[in-house]
Amino acid sequence: MVVTVLLGALVVLGVAYLIALGWSARMRGQYRPSVESVALGAVTNFFDTLGIGSYAPTTAWLRLRKMVPDSYIPTILNAGHGLPTVVQALIYIKLVQVDPKLLIACIAAAVAGAIVGAPVVVRLPVRAIQSVVGVALLIAAALYVLKNLDLMPGGGAALALPPTLFWIAVGGYFVMGALMTAGIGLYGPSLMMLSLMGLNPAACFPIMTGACAFLMPVSGFGFLRSTRIDLKVVLGIALGGIPAVLLAAFIVKSLPLTWIRWGVVVVVLYAAAVMLRAAMRKAPAATGDLIEA
Repeated sequence: MVVTVLLGALVVLGVAYLIALGWSARMRGQYRPSVESVALGAVTNFFDTLGIGSYAPTTAWLRLRKMVPDSYIPTILNAGHGLPTVVQALIYIKLVQVDPKLLIACIAAAVAGAIVGAPVVVRLPVRAIQSVVGVALLIAAALYVLKNLDLMPGGGAALALPPTLFWIAVGGYFVMGALMTAGIGLYGPSLMMLSLMGLNPAACFPIMTGACAFLMPVSGFGFLRSTRIDLKVVLGIALGGIPAVLLAAFIVKSLPLTWIRWGVVVVVLYAAAVMLRAAMRKAPAATGDLIEA
C-alpha cells in the first residue's frame, strides 16, 4: 500500500513537472533542443540506469564542449535529468524490495535538503559554482576508481536498518539532497554510506532513485524560473534520457562497465582541472544573475 501511494505520488509529480518544463520552454522560445543535447541525455541516462551515474559525465561534456556557461550546470543537471530519473525510480521502487519506512524517510530528507539548497545555488557567484562543481567531479572520479578497484564496500543482506543507523541514513540524505542541487551526484556517496551500514546493495537502488526522482523535480520547479538555465539543453537531456532508461532497464540490463568507468575517470578529471582553474582565474559574476521572484 505504501509503495503504491509512493508510486502514484511520483507519477503525479512527474506529470506536473513535465507540464511545467514544456510551458517554461514554450514561453522562453527554447523548445527546440539540439541533436547533441538529446544524444547527451540518452548516453548519460543509459549508463546511469546501469550504475555509472549521470551528473559527472554530463558535467564533463557540458564543460568540455562549452555548451552552456559554468553557472548553468547545476540547474541543468537537476532540471534535465529529473524526468529520466522519475522513470528509473518507478522501475526500481516497483521491482526491488526495501524497508518502506527507510525508503520514505530518506526520500523526504533528500527533498527537504533540496528545498534548502536550491535557493542558495541559484544565488552563488560563478566562481563558487565552479569550485563546487570542480570538487564534485574530483569526488566522482575517486568513487569511480574505488569501484573499479573493488574497494567500495560490498554491503550486506539487510533490507532495513536498526534505529541508530536509520536516523544517520536519514540525516545523510538531507545533506546529499542539498548537495545535489549544487551538482554533486547522490548515487555514489549514497551507495557507499548504505553499504557500509550493511544494507543490501540492490536495496539501495530504490532509495537512491526515489530520492533523486522526488528532489530533482521539486528543485527543478524553482530552477525553471532561473536566468541561469538553458531549457533547450534541459529538454534535450530529458527527451533523450527517458527512452534510454527504458532500454537499459528492460533490454540491455547489464554491461561490463569497468573500462567505461576508466574512460569516464580520465574525462572527469580533465574537466575538474579545467573547472577549478577557471574558478581560480575568473572574477566573480555579476549579481544580476539570480532566480526570478
